[in-house]
Amino acid sequence: MRIGSPREIKTQEHRVGLTPMAAQEAVAHGHAVLIETGAGLGAGFDDAAYRAAGAEVVATADELFARAEMVVKVKEPQAQERARLREGQVLFTYLHLAPDRAQTADLLSSGVTAIAYETVTDAAGGLPLLAPMSEVAGRLAPQVGAWSLQKEQGGRGMLLSGVPGVGAAEVVVIGGGVVGTNAARIAHGMGARVSVLDRSIPRLRHLDEVYGGAFATRYASQAATEELVAAADLVIGAVLVPGAAAPKLVSRAQLSTMKPGAAIVDVAIDQGGCFETSRPTTHDDPVYTVDGIVHYCVANMPGAVARTSTIALGNATLPFVLALADKGWRQALEDDPHLLAGLNVHAGRLTCFPVGEAQALDVLSPRLALKL
Repeated sequence: MRIGSPREIKTQEHRVGLTPMAAQEAVAHGHAVLIETGAGLGAGFDDAAYRAAGAEVVATADELFARAEMVVKVKEPQAQERARLREGQVLFTYLHLAPDRAQTADLLSSGVTAIAYETVTDAAGGLPLLAPMSEVAGRLAPQVGAWSLQKEQGGRGMLLSGVPGVGAAEVVVIGGGVVGTNAARIAHGMGARVSVLDRSIPRLRHLDEVYGGAFATRYASQAATEELVAAADLVIGAVLVPGAAAPKLVSRAQLSTMKPGAAIVDVAIDQGGCFETSRPTTHDDPVYTVDGIVHYCVANMPGAVARTSTIALGNATLPFVLALADKGWRQALEDDPHLLAGLNVHAGRLTCFPVGEAQALDVLSPRLALKL
């Protein structure tokens, strides 16, 4: 199979879909690997590293998309990339379709077979291709939240840890999954007072037992959420409904109860965001203020640490890339129900039920779609 990885063109996105190590593995399996020139530079991989791995470096995205049978990316294809997709081609990347009607329409009309990292599952019920970036984003969230609290960004001018004689900041993490756990760990390590909200009692119990009471845990009732958000200096939104639009857990009305200059970091922004006032921002213009509250809503947070993120994502995606290439996409999906769960679009049909619900579109089950 000819596997292609283009240079990412989303604003301030420096990751790349295939590392030189992954390219070398694919070549060793008998596949041809195409890399657009400069695709890996943002993550610290030059063209020479790919050539040494046995890949072919191509001059343009047009050539890469035209020749590749499977395109492996990081971020959802932008409009000009979607125009290059074709029937019978496989696209393997993050899609986050639920809040993105334009992308959904373009993928459906292209005839491409689109497999989304974020809906691939595992035997334990986890999301193995979302987890590494969730870990990165979770660990970044307190860091960018601390920056957002600085006076120059419109924040309260607070240090998360405080200093002797001055209290530490109050950090509230909404969601105790992979993002939330990593965010809570780092915020606690930075010296903040941390509370985690979640609706799963077993999850709250796990956090309490594993981390020895390092942070407070609360059941995420509406009353508890309102109480903690009003008292917070920093709120981190870390909720996820796989494949679906994120629920709006903090309303604009609740912003008026927060401290002036408090900050929110919406890690769920890829799925539409979990704050009513959230809208996507970029690394070159990451924050805005609504009713005196600083919002950090960068839609590709892990892109800020592109080398770490690229290697972590590549480690997770490589077995699936090889399965799709070695067996062919159809056989690979038939053999692995967890990979099949990643199928979002095929042959002009939507195959992801949460996306269909979010956009009021008809959905064909992935298993039936394989018969098309």
